[in-house]
Parts: sequence; structure tokens; C-alpha cells
Amino acid sequence: MSKGRKQTEKVTKYRKPININLGLVIFSVLFIYIVVIIVSYFRSEHITPYEVSVGSLAVNNTYEGIVLREERVVESPYSGYVNYYARESEKVNNGAMIFTVDSTGKLSDLIKDSEGSGTLSDEDMAEIRNDISDFGSSFDPHHFKTTYEFKYSIEGTALKLANYKMLSNIESLFSASYSDSIDFGYAPCAGILVYSTDGYEGLKPEDMTEDLMKHEEYEKKQFHSNDLIAEGDPAYKLVTSENWYIMIEIDEAKAQELAEEDYMNVRFLKNNDTSWAKVSVLRQNGTIYALLEFNNSMVTFATDRILEIELLSNESTGLKIPNSSIVERAFYLIPEAYMTEGGNSDVGGFMRETYMEDGTISTEFVEATIYNIMDGECYVDETVFHAGDNIIMPETGERYPISKQASLIGVYNINKGYADFKQITILAQNDEYAIVKSNTEYGLSVYDHIVLKGDTVTENDFIYQ
Repeated sequence: MSKGRKQTEKVTKYRKPININLGLVIFSVLFIYIVVIIVSYFRSEHITPYEVSVGSLAVNNTYEGIVLREERVVESPYSGYVNYYARESEKVNNGAMIFTVDSTGKLSDLIKDSEGSGTLSDEDMAEIRNDISDFGSSFDPHHFKTTYEFKYSIEGTALKLANYKMLSNIESLFSASYSDSIDFGYAPCAGILVYSTDGYEGLKPEDMTEDLMKHEEYEKKQFHSNDLIAEGDPAYKLVTSENWYIMIEIDEAKAQELAEEDYMNVRFLKNNDTSWAKVSVLRQNGTIYALLEFNNSMVTFATDRILEIELLSNESTGLKIPNSSIVERAFYLIPEAYMTEGGNSDVGGFMRETYMEDGTISTEFVEATIYNIMDGECYVDETVFHAGDNIIMPETGERYPISKQASLIGVYNINKGYADFKQITILAQNDEYAIVKSNTEYGLSVYDHIVLKGDTVTENDFIYQ
């Protein structure tokens, strides 16, 4: 009996109860959540704010121009060794003695032998120091050739100053045995004295070409005392008028801008001085030039043919924003006459025609944000209405079917934590920034925060920075 009972009894295998670690589960869930958040963060487009500030644009208005003047090249009527006595860049009168020519070279030897016997005055030394200071302040290592031009200029200045002092004692420097070999050169007219030529003398604005403007073959010939000169060779030149010009090459956009200007303030990069110039635009052989006419400061640049200048345009000042913030958005246009207020509030909107369930026609007030009013038409958000909706004029019941659209240029303001489109009026713009009008009815104000990349959001998006 017991044996049969043993055969019919079922043996139940012992199973260890499952113990759930609640802390581990919570940790796992939190870990997965954090991973999802991190992945979402790196995969999502980040919204970067930008604070609107007052500013102006830095526009590159620097040009390299060719100087045109009324110049007269004076040739030597004699052959021999030349020595100059008048100072360069000073005004000389008609008949003033400029140089001597010694056919024997003995005068040059006497001048060399007497070097060091005289001293330069404080005025002479001040002139040389000023030349050195001007060169040091305007030196550009990218234009190292100007160093050699300065070297020749300072040597010539020092030598001319020394020769000028010796002119009063010239009778004691040579004897009657060779005094007849000395010839004197006199100025044929009044003007500013320049001891160099470059082939651009007599060049008129209408003669300018693109090759001349590039001045790749430009070369200036400097004249020095003790040089051997032949009859008929250029000895110096005179600038005979205070009126002078700078000619620069410009593009079509700058031509359109300058066409609206009669005068332009110009800064000379050589010394940072400024002067007003009369402006005209010339179109020659497919190239556009700006001709800047001056009636002062000529003596300062009498020895310069190529000048770097900056056109000081009337800078637009306003709210400075990055171009990346600017977007274009489409709106429905609804006549302003249809705008009304709803109920007891002063919230603006429009009465829209609707159909009841029984087919009767009714109206409902729809609140609408107005983004701009222009030419009697309101710019209304496209998401509020649909094309074909009828807007009712409250007083007359006249219908206006919505269909007309237009776009506005603007940015997304995020002061309230969501993207709110604001129209802007651009006053000036370059490759990176725009200057927009401030304190407009539907626009921006200083210290507003806008989306740096306007194409990353849409209207009413919540902003999580």
C-alpha cells in the first residue's frame, strides 16, 4: 500500500524565488534616459541666442589710386654734372635758380672736398627727422620697395640742403680759370619742385587704361646731385596747379553708390589726413573709374604718383545683427479696414465667415497678430487663416476672400521663451552683418535676444537654450 502510494506521489522541484533589485531597475531606467537625452542633444539643432546691439558696419573702402596733376617736365639746356640747390616739394617762383651744370666736374669735387665743413640748421634737421618719422609711421613690409625710394629721397634731401648752404659761397669754391664751365638753370615758371619723372606726366583722366591703373610696369626715375646729365635730358619737373586728381577703379555697386554723391570725404593712408573731393564716375573701355578732384593738399603729395586712400562713406548706424539671423516669411494680406476688436477686449483681429451645422452662415472673431501694416494692408500669419476664407467688414458686411500673399524680411525674437517673428528694415549690409532700423513699431529694440540661425526655428517654437 505504501509502495503504491510512493509511486503515485509527484515530486515538486524546489525553485529559488526571484528577488528583484529595485535600485538596479531605477538606475537602469535613469541611465537609459540620460543616454537618450545626450544622443538627442547632439543630434538636435542647437538654438543659439544673439543680443541685439547698436553698431555700424566695417566696410572695406580702401583703394589704390593714380595721382594726376598739371606737371611740366623741364629739360636741361646744358651737359655736365648737375647739382641741385632748391629743396624738393617747395614752391619756387618764375626765374628761381634750381641747379647748376658743371661741364668739367670740378665743382662737384670742390663740393665733396668741403663736405663736413658746414652744419645743418635746426630747421634742416627737423625736416629730415619729419621725413624719417613719416616713413616709419606709414611703412608697410608688403611694399618694401618704398624703402629704397625713401633712401634716395633722404639722401637727396640731405645733399640738397648741404648744396643750398654752399650756394652763398659758390664764388669761393672755384677760381676764374674754370668759372666759365658753370651754367645755371632757372625755373621757367612758378610751381612745386619735384626731382623725379615717371612717364605719367601729362596723363589725363580720359587717357587712363586698366594697364596703367595696375602700374605693374611703373618706374620712377629719381634725379640726384652729381649725376651726369646731357643737354635735353629731363632735369626736374614743376607741378603748376593746386588742382589735382586721384583716379581709382571701382565696381558697379560702388559706381551706383557714388553716383548719388557730389562730394566724398577721403582719408590718405600715408599720413591719415582727410580731405573732401568732388566725385565723378567714368566708364571707359569696359572699366569703371571714380575720379576724385581736390583743390588742396597737393604739395603734401607732390612726389607721390600712387596713393592708398579710404573713402569715408556716410556710415549707417542702427541695430547690428548677423546675416544668419535674417529669414524671409510669407503672410496673408488683409485690408486694414477689415480689422476690428473682439468682445470687450482691445485685442485686434478679423471677423471670419463660418457655416453652422444647419447650413446657416455666421461669423466668428479670430484674433490675429499683425506683423506689419503697409499701404493699407495688414500682414497676417498664414497659420491663422486659409486661402479662400471670407473676412467680413463689421460695419457693412462686405466680404474679402483671402488669397493675396506677400513676404517680409525679419528675425525671430526669443525674449519670451518662444520664437516670435519681427520684421526688420535693413539700412546697410556686408558679408557678415546688417544694420537695421531701431525702435520700429513691429521691429526690434536694443538688447533684444534673437535666434542666431533663423532657419533653425519656426513661429511659436519654444526655445530651450
